[in-house]
Amino acid sequence: MTQPTKPNIVPPRAERYNPHAIEQKWQTQWQESGLYKFDENAPGEKFYALTMFPYPSGNLHIGHWYANVAPDARARWLRMRGYNVLFPMGFDSFGLPAENAAIKHGINPADWTYKNIEHMTGQFQRMGTMIDWSRQFATSDPEYYRWNQWFFIQMYKRGLAYKKGGLVNWCPKDQTVLANEQVVNGHCERCGSPVERRNLSQWYLKITDYADELLDFSHTDMPEKVRAMQTNWIGKSVGAEVTFDTPVGGETVFTTRPDTLMGATFMVLAPEHAKVAALTTDEQRGAVEAYVEAAGRKTDVERQQEGEKTGVWTGSYATHPVTGEPLPIWIADYVLVTYGTGSIMAVPAHDERDFAFAKAFGLPIKEVIRPEGAEGMGENPEAPYSGEGHIVNSSEFDGMPGGKASITAIVAKLEGRGIARAKTTYRLRDWLFARQRYWGTPIPFVHCPEHGAQPVPEDQLPVKLPKDVEFTPTGQSPLKLDAEWKATTCPVCGGPAERDTDTMDTFVDSSWYMYRYLSPDYHEGPFDPSKAGLLPVDLYTGGIEHAILHLLYSRFWTKVMRDMGLTTQHEPFAQLRNQGMILGEDGEKMSKSRGNVVDPDDLVSEYGADTVRAFLMFIAPWEIGGPWDSQGINGPSKWLARVWNLFFEEKVSGPEEKMTDADVRFAVHSALKKVGDDFERMSFNTIISTLMELTNALVKAKRSPVYGTPVWDEALDIFNRMLAPVVPHIAEEIWSERGKEGSVHTAQWPAVDEAAAVRDTVTIGVQVSGKVRGEVSISKTATQEEALGAARDNAEVAKYLEGKTVVKEIYVPGRIINIVVK
Repeated sequence: MTQPTKPNIVPPRAERYNPHAIEQKWQTQWQESGLYKFDENAPGEKFYALTMFPYPSGNLHIGHWYANVAPDARARWLRMRGYNVLFPMGFDSFGLPAENAAIKHGINPADWTYKNIEHMTGQFQRMGTMIDWSRQFATSDPEYYRWNQWFFIQMYKRGLAYKKGGLVNWCPKDQTVLANEQVVNGHCERCGSPVERRNLSQWYLKITDYADELLDFSHTDMPEKVRAMQTNWIGKSVGAEVTFDTPVGGETVFTTRPDTLMGATFMVLAPEHAKVAALTTDEQRGAVEAYVEAAGRKTDVERQQEGEKTGVWTGSYATHPVTGEPLPIWIADYVLVTYGTGSIMAVPAHDERDFAFAKAFGLPIKEVIRPEGAEGMGENPEAPYSGEGHIVNSSEFDGMPGGKASITAIVAKLEGRGIARAKTTYRLRDWLFARQRYWGTPIPFVHCPEHGAQPVPEDQLPVKLPKDVEFTPTGQSPLKLDAEWKATTCPVCGGPAERDTDTMDTFVDSSWYMYRYLSPDYHEGPFDPSKAGLLPVDLYTGGIEHAILHLLYSRFWTKVMRDMGLTTQHEPFAQLRNQGMILGEDGEKMSKSRGNVVDPDDLVSEYGADTVRAFLMFIAPWEIGGPWDSQGINGPSKWLARVWNLFFEEKVSGPEEKMTDADVRFAVHSALKKVGDDFERMSFNTIISTLMELTNALVKAKRSPVYGTPVWDEALDIFNRMLAPVVPHIAEEIWSERGKEGSVHTAQWPAVDEAAAVRDTVTIGVQVSGKVRGEVSISKTATQEEALGAARDNAEVAKYLEGKTVVKEIYVPGRIINIVVK
């Protein structure tokens, strides 16, 4: 058929869709024009969108793309809706990989790090993001880690930073201590080496002072799974401390079930408990010392794992505070010196670990809690009962309800006798903050023979890392071996002193970096307080694997900053959302050893960045993730080729379509409404599928009388804008070639015509004696008489009714009309 010609339709382009011809061009223009540079004075409501920054390993992998392209699309959409969006990026650049590379290849960690940053910045730009690179920094920049040191000194002054000796987790390969959170199944989280236990003097931060606040999530919108993980890690337990007499004085234990006190039949101490040596009799000393040594080779995580219970009797007895009965005192590694008081009253009838221990060593099991309506558990029970039930075999407490209902009353009675007191404990331990490494923030303290540890004066910050250092194959920190760097003077007496040779845990770098983006060139403090109106981060995105370390630490850091008067915020981010993980095509986690790694640079070289962006948003629900599909990426590639042809190919092939203005406007505005809703709820895969469906509808519309009309022009303009957030390069090229002013990325997001987005009519097929002979468009509220009348009036249908007798007429509202004739 002959299509009408519209005067402002762009002449057809000769070339097919070629992403390589347009993407680098637009990336260069965006950078040179400062299109994405955030202007805090620009109009529009402020919106701070942030994706977790990467470690500069040297290469962005497909996981980085998956984590970044969808939030980038949403940030672009918000900008088009009129928000003034801050969307920065930097690099979390301190850490062991750089130091290990230096040891292996003889490269300075700084050279390795900043070379990688340069390469990865280029990769981010090829991704087509709207990142404001004018705010970029690396946490290994002295001007950044200066404020790490400043924060540490302020915390020290406030009593939140301290140094003490104690058992720590030690990685023999990386030659450094690890926080409990960095030990996974008894192994170093980073290198996988078995972790040892050592007694060292270390710096700590008192995160436990904020334990209760960290359990309050009322100021932040976080996924339930993250809240649960943090709640479990903090591990708040409400109960009582009960004191038992021992041969070497009173020993206080913590219990969450003081209602089971009368069921205690023995006591267990952690092997490291300070009283173990004094409680051990001569007959038991050899066995106890051997057990203590063996337990010291296990991590806390290993000791908490299920398995056969081990332990040794000390030879001593404690005295039950109520009955006066003697209770044997054992040591066992399932009790941790870091939890509670490092000792427990063992109630084997009502605790699984105590039950297993009692069974293993033939210790008495005494029932004191019984389920309602149940008989007693007998002399040889098969399992403990840990429910609430009611109290039995407990003298004056018999008949009282077990569990929370009676704990307050029981504790009150015991307190009156001086036996117990109410107590709350936490699983959370203070943050082990020091590391015996080079590539990190130097601890800003000096050690004076006369005045001990003293903070470096603030006007001498930053304490910079020495540049010319030597790395030994043993992995020992070069700071310990650098006599020139260590030598300094005491800020109190001016005498000779030595610098602290430990560096900070690198999680400090990511605990407050979101504040530095507000004013990365500010020199009077961690950030310019006049920029505080941009806080908190409105939307923070990243992997759920950071729930316990980074996300918990950053919440703690913000609360400390609030108490220091640096911010009024209670939380660093108003909303947190986690993306899933892209797996290898075999459904396993990507790794070089499995040979299932997908290189995004190769994909961009073959398909272009827009196709990779679209596929990563389309491949799976963003918050869930899924396996890579090497064939599936062809779908988005073909889709963008169709989009290109829709705008630039004049030839229209295929049968004429009977689409009306209303049909086209419904397709466009219903899609626009759905895409907007999906951006709001971050359903990115359905955004892509809706855009694909709209492409199909517009291809049909191009073969209809609507082509070349104002409705067609409106449809193309809206579709062009809808494409912009997800496939920014092709959208910008289309916008430019259609002669539009400025950039599509500064254009306004289209407004939904609610009336057009709702169909008032429905198209129904008309059958004559069971065969479809035509179709009619009728009102959704049409009566049967109106529907049948429209069917009879249809010219195509009328031909099959002529000369026939109507036997029966059937109308299924909204679905079908059937006229039976003979």
